[in-house]
Amino acid sequence: MSQERWRRLTEWPTLVAALVFLAAYSVQVIGNLPPGDTDWAEYILWVSWSVFVVDYVGQLWLAPRRGRWFVHNLHELAILALPALRPFRVITFLRVMHNKAGNALRGRLLLYVIAAATTLAYCGALTVEDVEQNIPGANIRSFGDAIWWALETITTVGYGDHYPVTVVGRLVAAGLMVSGIAVLGVVTASIAAWLVETVTTRTAAEVVAEVEEDVEEVEAEVEALDTTLEARVQALAEQVARLTEALEAERADRVSHPQDG
Repeated sequence: MSQERWRRLTEWPTLVAALVFLAAYSVQVIGNLPPGDTDWAEYILWVSWSVFVVDYVGQLWLAPRRGRWFVHNLHELAILALPALRPFRVITFLRVMHNKAGNALRGRLLLYVIAAATTLAYCGALTVEDVEQNIPGANIRSFGDAIWWALETITTVGYGDHYPVTVVGRLVAAGLMVSGIAVLGVVTASIAAWLVETVTTRTAAEVVAEVEEDVEEVEAEVEALDTTLEARVQALAEQVARLTEALEAERADRVSHPQDG
């Protein structure tokens, strides 16, 4: 089995596992439940995590160049190894969207980017709330604070009213900052390209309309010229016919009265 076939086979199972993981993790973090009340959530998290491990090991084993694949996918290993980063495993659905979209139109690309930004912001907010909400001196203690902080960070606004104080929280913040720059760059480029394309299309349409109008005027002039030429040719033909008739009549008269000549 090739690595590509493995990816196609595990694409949807890992997506479902990621969504289930995110749902259970959201309940656990946002509810801030005590350990005894989250046994069911922990079970779901471990089962989902095992699916991620199987997917990772399968891809590593089937990779044509395992060392190169391992180095290029260290983020996958970090997400599996560090519990605080596991919510970002839901980004699996972005890979599915990318595979389905292919060389899609700009609108789908923009949708893809917006979905990526939303997912990163939500997962970042969950992770930061998880590691910050029970830390003395932290100022991110609710999901509202966390999502507000994530939106500030990913959009590179950074009011500074909320900020992480733990190492993991700051690492997540750094990732969101870099992601925010990339997302804003893609969105800005897409909007600029759309504007340029719109202006170019309108300009081309105006040029085509002007050319068509000129062609119509030329066709009308040619048609009028054809009508005039046809009338003149018909008049000349009638004159030639009359002259011919007159010459024939004169010739006949001379033949019938030769003495007059």
